[in-house]
Amino acid sequence: MKLTPIYILFLFLAASCACLKPNDAFVQYEEIVLEDTAKPTVEDIVPWPQSKSEGLDLTQRIECPEPSEDTRNNLIISKCDDVYGTNYFIEWDCEKRAQRWSAMQMYAGNAVRNVRRSGDDAWHEDEQIPQKYRTTYADHYQNGYDRGHLIASADRLESREMNRQTFCYSNVHPQLNVLNAGIWMDMEDKLRTWNRDNFRDTLYVVKGGTIDNEAQILERTKTGIIVPKFFFMAILCLKDGKYKGMAFWIEHRPTYSAADRKLRNHVFTIDQIETFTGFNFFHNLPEEIQADAEGEVTLSEWNL
Repeated sequence: MKLTPIYILFLFLAASCACLKPNDAFVQYEEIVLEDTAKPTVEDIVPWPQSKSEGLDLTQRIECPEPSEDTRNNLIISKCDDVYGTNYFIEWDCEKRAQRWSAMQMYAGNAVRNVRRSGDDAWHEDEQIPQKYRTTYADHYQNGYDRGHLIASADRLESREMNRQTFCYSNVHPQLNVLNAGIWMDMEDKLRTWNRDNFRDTLYVVKGGTIDNEAQILERTKTGIIVPKFFFMAILCLKDGKYKGMAFWIEHRPTYSAADRKLRNHVFTIDQIETFTGFNFFHNLPEEIQADAEGEVTLSEWNL
C-alpha cells in the first residue's frame, strides 16, 4: 500500500511523553517525511499522557543506543511519571512484536523506595503501541517461559505508577525460569549494588535480548513471540566527571553450571557487546570518552 507523505516527529512519536529532568540532554523536535509505508503512522500511536517537556529528544540522551534506521517499523516508546520524570524507554519492532532494548538512568533522585512491588494484576498491554503490533496476556499465558522484566520492578519503587510501568508487556522478553530467577536476577542485584552515591553519580543502563538476527533467536512461542538466545546489559557509570563502562552477556539455555553463576564469567567490554549485537551504545558521548569507557573493563573497579 502506498500512502501519501506524512510528517511525523523524529522522536519516533514518543517525545511527547518525556518529562524533562536535570539529567536529560535535549534538542528540539525535527520533522522528517516518511513515504511508501504501510507501517504505523502518527494516527496509530496513543501518546503517553504526560507531556511536560515537548522538545525533549529521547534519542539525544546518553543512555539511548543509536536507533534503527527503520523508522517505518520501529518506534521509540517512553514511560514517565509526573514527579520523577522519564522512567525508561524502549525501541519496539512492530513487525516482530518485540523490543530491541530498554534504556534507563539510575541516580540518587530515582533510587528512593516509596512503594512495594506491584502484584500480578499490574500486568498490562502497552496502549502506546497499535493493537496489531503489541503483545498481550495471551502471548505470555502458559507458554513455558517467565515474563522476564528488562527494566526490573525492584529498580523502580519511587512511585506506584513508576513500578506499574515495569509490568507492561513491552518491557519483557520470554525467559526460562532458570535464567530469570537465576543469573539474570544476580546481574540485576549486582547492578543495584552500584546504584549508590559512593559508586555513581549516574548509571546509564541498556538491557535487551537478541531479536535482530535469526542465529541469535532461540525459538518462537506458539503465538510467534521471539525468545532471544542471548541477553545483555550495557552499563555506563558517571562519577565525579569520569566515565567507565562494562557489559554482561549471557546465553539463554535450560541449565547453568556453578561456574556459570559467577558474574565475572559473563563480563565483556561494551565494544564486544556492540560486535555481538550490531548496536551502537552510548553513541551520544564524545568519541574519545566513548572509546575509553567502551574499550576496556577493570573487574576490580566493579567489585567483581
